[in-house]
Amino acid sequence: MEIEEKKIGSVLVVVPRDSRIDAAVSTEFKGRMVDWINEGSKLIVLDLSHVDFVDSSGLGVLVSSLKTIGGEGDLALCCIQKTVMKLFDLTRMNRVFSIFPQQSDAVQALNEKYA
Repeated sequence: MEIEEKKIGSVLVVVPRDSRIDAAVSTEFKGRMVDWINEGSKLIVLDLSHVDFVDSSGLGVLVSSLKTIGGEGDLALCCIQKTVMKLFDLTRMNRVFSIFPQQSDAVQALNEKYA
C-alpha cells in the first residue's frame, strides 16, 4: 500500500494513494497507523481523497486507530469521496469521526483543539 505522510505542526497527515482500503491492505495499513501512534503521533488527519472504496475491514482499521489514540489525541478525516461518505453515513461512522471537506480545515481544527 502506497501512503504519503507529512507533518504539519503537531499534526501527522496521512494520504493513502490506493483507491481501496479493504481486506487486502487493512493489515498493512493498521500496522503503519499503530506504528505512527506509538511513535508519538497522536493528532492524525487521514486524507481520503484518493480512496473510493472502504470495506468493513477498512472501517475496522479506522476505529481501531481512533481507539489506540484514545483520549490523548484525535483522528480526523478529510476529502472523503461521495461513495465512501455514503458508507460513513450508513454505518453512522460520521458521528464517530470528525470529518472535514479540506485537509487544511482538518489540520487547523486539530491544531486549535489541542494547542
